[in-house]
Amino acid sequence: MITNYNKLTHHQYIQKIMSFLPEYSDWDQFIDLLNRAIKNKDHELLLSTMLTPDEREALIARANILTELLKGEMSQRQMSQELGVGIATITRGSNELKAKSEQDRLRITDLLLKP
Repeated sequence: MITNYNKLTHHQYIQKIMSFLPEYSDWDQFIDLLNRAIKNKDHELLLSTMLTPDEREALIARANILTELLKGEMSQRQMSQELGVGIATITRGSNELKAKSEQDRLRITDLLLKP
């Protein structure tokens, strides 16, 4: 259906525009969604529906990259070879860790390195 926006009232025009806005438009809204899914024990369903198998593998790779960076036992080249990821991906993970506060890095360490 083609709409002639010149013939709409201002109120109709605003309603039309508002109907085009996505339900989730920022990271915090997605995190809220994920927290609701976790609370309802639907997080696996949500994530497996939202992410392709390749995207799920990429998230696993990112978790392993961050884990190895935090351990500090391997060079980026070794990580690349062991994890089967590009050095650029490792560098991005390293840069993200460096951008975090010391407190946030400790929290990430606790999440990733402690069972």
